[in-house]
Amino acid sequence: MNKIKSLLLMVLLAPLSVLAAQSMPMDMNHTQQSGAQQSYQSDMNKMHGDMMQGMQSDNPDVAFARGMTAHHQGAIDMAKTELKYGKDPEMRKLAQEIISAQQPEIDRMQHWLKQQKR
Repeated sequence: MNKIKSLLLMVLLAPLSVLAAQSMPMDMNHTQQSGAQQSYQSDMNKMHGDMMQGMQSDNPDVAFARGMTAHHQGAIDMAKTELKYGKDPEMRKLAQEIISAQQPEIDRMQHWLKQQKR
């Protein structure tokens, strides 16, 4: 990866690393996280790692499709956590709508990516 692309990724993702650091307890042994908090944290960590991996392509279209697939999957995973733990009917409805809207987009991007390998 060239230096400019590396620098751009660092600049774009720096705010995310600050937010992640702020959201994590200083001492995991003394701070208990609820099941929902643990699930959301896991969802976010996986999404960010998968987005970074997806954006490694030199082809901007492929990088976009891979990065956005991971982003959408992260939204779906968080929506599933909401459905598991959330109680508010409005938020549960929104979570279901997110799943319904973003899964077809993931399918579309995955189909497009398969076409690129031919």
